[in-house]
Amino acid sequence: MEHIYLDHAATTPMDQRVIDTMYPIYSEVFGNPSSVHSFGRKARQLLDEARRILAKSIHANEKEIIFTSGGTEADNLALIGTAKANKHNGTHIITTKQEHHAALHTAEYLEKEGFDITYLAVNEDGKINLEDLKNALTDETILVSIMYVNNETGVIQPIQEAAALLREHQAYFHTDAVQAYGLLDIDVKEMGIDLLTVSAHKINGPKGIGFLYVGEDVKVNALQFGGEQERKRRPGTENVVSAVGFQKAVELAIEHKESRRKEYQQFKDLFLSILSEEGISFQLNGKLEDTVPAIVNISFPGTNVETLLTNFDLSGIAASSGSACTAGSIEPSHVLSAIYGENNECTTNSIRFSFGIFNTKENITDAANRVSKIIKRLTA
Repeated sequence: MEHIYLDHAATTPMDQRVIDTMYPIYSEVFGNPSSVHSFGRKARQLLDEARRILAKSIHANEKEIIFTSGGTEADNLALIGTAKANKHNGTHIITTKQEHHAALHTAEYLEKEGFDITYLAVNEDGKINLEDLKNALTDETILVSIMYVNNETGVIQPIQEAAALLREHQAYFHTDAVQAYGLLDIDVKEMGIDLLTVSAHKINGPKGIGFLYVGEDVKVNALQFGGEQERKRRPGTENVVSAVGFQKAVELAIEHKESRRKEYQQFKDLFLSILSEEGISFQLNGKLEDTVPAIVNISFPGTNVETLLTNFDLSGIAASSGSACTAGSIEPSHVLSAIYGENNECTTNSIRFSFGIFNTKENITDAANRVSKIIKRLTA
């Protein structure tokens, strides 16, 4: 039985070309990038080149890129660092009810620290209402944080329109672009984005590295204390090996962006068409045309997440949901609760399938047929 991976929104397998690029760095470049001797300069050169490529990918300046340990740290730095650096201008922050927990829990922490947080509601199409954002803005608002693509539903948020509402406002605009990066075109200057979060392991790069874009004029406090790395904004010896791998993953993502988008859309269409042909009863969460090609979130009436995921896994299908499954209990998806309400059955019977570079039409067909058999058996 072939095991089929349909959970690329959680993490992606590393591209062999990324591994091949990183491997020699382990033995050949061990210097500390902050050292002034030749070993350090060699490491610094590689780090600077990686930073330049990452900046170019979002039309930013290389000085605006802060390497982090991943998306979670970048979100924490964006929210806490910006809030604390700008609290003299106000203590109001706006985010949404469907953010990734890296941002949502950070906002809840800031709330305990005395900041006033507004959590915007989500429509049934999975998007925020721009009027809600407009009405929530006050003279005290210092930061707005809205994710670019929701990690559970794949729905693309109106980021550029949201940022436009802040052009004449003091508030900075942050977006968690972890699920958008590599699939959607991003120009931070044109789009009016002040802070942006990216993680390497979502684009077939290494785990443990990401970056936060911070616009040149944005004030952000460091969250850690130590050396003066990353222009005094994130101390600690930089992860040169992973930065080189990150660079390679980005170069490949840019080179193959159009073909990947087209291929993932074909996978999604094929998967859904087989479910329909097999007579499976299902509902899509989020408006299909407003989602990225790589993600689809499906509600299967008459089922529950824990049973579905267990049966999928036993049949060799790796998928996931927003539900936190523990021994004998399920926490409903906070994203789907924000969309439909806490008691809606979709919050406990929905599965996220996400596609990537190692999927093929053949294994997508196989996966869809296996899923169909399982749903039929569970709902018979």
